Amino acid sequence: MTPDLAEVGQFCPNEECEGYGDIKDAQIIQYGKTAKGTQRYLCKVCEKTFVETTGTVFYGKHTPRKDILETLAMLAEGMRISSISRVKGFKEDTILGWLREAAQQAEQVEDILMKSYRVSQAQIDGLWAYVGHKGQKRATPKATRPESSGAAR
Repeated sequence: MTPDLAEVGQFCPNEECEGYGDIKDAQIIQYGKTAKGTQRYLCKVCEKTFVETTGTVFYGKHTPRKDILETLAMLAEGMRISSISRVKGFKEDTILGWLREAAQQAEQVEDILMKSYRVSQAQIDGLWAYVGHKGQKRATPKATRPESSGAAR
């Protein structure tokens, strides 16, 4: 039997809770929002609260999600950390931290897929290639003629 993949708010992330990881009989309720508008949740079993970013790259960050995602996308496209630092204005150590957290989470997803769903390493590599290219099919570019500089022929 394979485990269900769950989203934040469907189970208690507190490892000491009796309901930890239980998505079938979870007793989680929405519990307001933070000052910045992030959804909060309450586990009725252990009475601990948590936010929607718990367990994600965005947890505890003061930087907007959009900026973190753009930075990670630039890294995925092969831009150097020093270049991104100059363009986006983030410290290199900050960018490297985001990259490490994203890599750790990718490894966790791979572990779940390989152990629980019997997905091969080749299939995972294909998945990450697909995600990295935003799902677009790779087309061979057409050969083009060099354009003239505007001078009459």
